Amino acid sequence: MRMTLVRYLVAATLARSADAGAPVGFVLLAATAAGLERRELVGALLVTCLMLPHLLGPLVGRWLDRSRDGRQLIAAVCAGYGLLIAGAALALGHAPLTLVFALVVIAGAGGPLLTGGLSSRLSELAAPDEQAQRRAQGLDSLSYGLGGTAGAALVALLATFTGPRASLLVLAFTTLIAAVLIRSLPPAGSAVPADQVLPLRNALSLFTAPGPLRRVMAAMLVTAFPSGAVAVIAVALADDLQVSAGTAGLLTAVFGLGYLLGSLVLIAWPLPGEPENTVVITVSLVGAAFALCAGAPGYPLAVIAFLLLGAANAPYFIATLAARSRYSPPEARAQVFVTMGALKVGSSAGGAAAAGVAMGLGPRTLLAAGAVMVLASALGMILERRRSTPVKDGPERAELRCVDQDR
Repeated sequence: MRMTLVRYLVAATLARSADAGAPVGFVLLAATAAGLERRELVGALLVTCLMLPHLLGPLVGRWLDRSRDGRQLIAAVCAGYGLLIAGAALALGHAPLTLVFALVVIAGAGGPLLTGGLSSRLSELAAPDEQAQRRAQGLDSLSYGLGGTAGAALVALLATFTGPRASLLVLAFTTLIAAVLIRSLPPAGSAVPADQVLPLRNALSLFTAPGPLRRVMAAMLVTAFPSGAVAVIAVALADDLQVSAGTAGLLTAVFGLGYLLGSLVLIAWPLPGEPENTVVITVSLVGAAFALCAGAPGYPLAVIAFLLLGAANAPYFIATLAARSRYSPPEARAQVFVTMGALKVGSSAGGAAAAGVAMGLGPRTLLAAGAVMVLASALGMILERRRSTPVKDGPERAELRCVDQDR
């Protein structure tokens, strides 16, 4: 069991490194490739082509739910992602842009399976007791943190010495290694028959019906909005903190370090408690950390505040993973994981864009607004739960739906 989780951690980290590093690599390649006009626009379009297909997450999730062996599907998509990224990297500057964009769009459509799709398989790889499940979710959180940090850093570092095209090819090769490791994981013990998988419309209704999934989803989307703007806001704090833009930008690295440290702590000491309650508590911690960042009077205290913000994001993210696992019915498990992950990506991207537009208000104002938004989402969870009737966990909810349909 332990070696299985180690293989999962390595595979997930490699796959998510590619998902995080590819946008950076394509921006760098567009800036240096021969024969391109309007390089900044091409780079932006390539990133859009990679990220926009994440919105297909619900469709991709149902595909995974209906598959006989999810590991084979994810491994195939992971390998395809690497080959498509490599093809697009080799073609850029030598082939029509429409072909390059098409390759990148198809690769981007597989992105949700490298993130939420992989996470949806994790509960089957760990022991069924709560502590083992939470520890495994801590490992998953660590893979996101390592992948998000290492992917972009690896591409930027390799691009300095070998050029961005070669760095993208190395990134593509890592996804092939990830595919082999994913294929080596044990098969699911109890796959749901394809004809019992919830239709897309019914699966999406899980997020609109009163219950813990809707509350967790709403809080997650609200929290992701200012969190996606952290990198943009950190650089903009340079004048307020009386440091250079590069020094201010290091606050983003500090945020990432805090996230990694938080994940490591929670692998050793897993989060206890009912997932929805834990989400409320951890979202509140994230909101408080945003307030600390907004009020930090100098650079040393800003470093501490951003470190705490990153550390608070680790238990919050692990709590949302636990909530997805606890409250999603087996016949829509992947759809729940992938949909929530895809919408989180969209909310984070929207937050980054909104911060760029609203930067005239000042970075501290934006951080304070983020704190208010996040704390309000935690309060909203509490108020809605008090108004609504208790909702059963995943399998019991599925039984209740079947009874209703029989009636």
